[in-house]
Amino acid sequence: MKKFNFLILTLLFLIPLTCIKAQKEKGIAVIGFYNLENLFDTENDPTINDEQFLPEGDYRWTPERYQHKLNNMSRVLAAIGSEYGGLVAVGVSELENKRVLEDLIATDNLKDRNWGIVHYNSPDYRGVDVGFLYDKGRFRVLGSKSYELSFPDNPTFKTRDQLVVTGMLDETDTLHIIVNHWPSKRGGKRSIASRAGAAQLTRSIVDSLMNLNPYAKVIVMGDLNDDPDSKSILTHLKTKKKIEQTEPKDIYNPMYQMYKRGIGSYAYRDNWSLIDQIIISYGLLNPAKNSFKYVSAHVYTDPLIMLKTQVGSYEDYPYRTYAGGAYQGGYSDHFPVYIILKK
Repeated sequence: MKKFNFLILTLLFLIPLTCIKAQKEKGIAVIGFYNLENLFDTENDPTINDEQFLPEGDYRWTPERYQHKLNNMSRVLAAIGSEYGGLVAVGVSELENKRVLEDLIATDNLKDRNWGIVHYNSPDYRGVDVGFLYDKGRFRVLGSKSYELSFPDNPTFKTRDQLVVTGMLDETDTLHIIVNHWPSKRGGKRSIASRAGAAQLTRSIVDSLMNLNPYAKVIVMGDLNDDPDSKSILTHLKTKKKIEQTEPKDIYNPMYQMYKRGIGSYAYRDNWSLIDQIIISYGLLNPAKNSFKYVSAHVYTDPLIMLKTQVGSYEDYPYRTYAGGAYQGGYSDHFPVYIILKK
């Protein structure tokens, strides 16, 4: 009886490992996006506006708080898709420089993963950039480029660049990933034009890829600062609401139906928005045999990580690093989003 019980316990212990191994063998890839909410280091950079995030700055941004932030961010990145072997690639935004990404992947939660970094400095007036992290064991970067958003009639306008990374997933599929952080809604209606311009830039990048190959596998991701039903996304980015509407050269937004069901990634004044989005091309909906296909999209809110504020007037909001200028010690004011691809 003891031997039988031990055998049962052993089998129960091995089931999760076996399932994970089987899922890897079947070819599942998890790709995400996460706004890291002001991931700044603690050193002064005279070329950008980082004074708040210094030990003597408004936020008292000490090395201890910086390390705590890194540990929080890395804990989330290690958890997303862990049941499938972890993230293959993730776009990130609101980071100061390449150094913070190097510090991030060196944390205990991520140091055993073979992560690579793609990063370019942006002209953003706050000094924040977008970036790209990837598992070098499964994703091989073939090339990258940074695109600046500019307006001829407003030469002083500055925002985050759009980052394009092309690479091979498991040496079988070429993916083109566009990482965005579109201009904010600061300024109200006056800011609408800047996001329309950002959407047009993204669409021009998508079109340049699709003109070469209508079945190209393109993933547009980022904090778009607009919901899926906004004009910038439906009209200027030209997204489709439903899979059956999507044809070659089109891009489909799985976040549209999620948003209509009340799902959000960001909350402000008791209103939820789904401004963090991942949008995919026709090639990921109707791929060739033995290549990766889109399965599902998700907002990551795992209660075990405690990404939500637990008490108070902001209960269930994203548990952020600062709120009203006061240090909270949380993660980010955004929830991460991710998609699952399967061969």
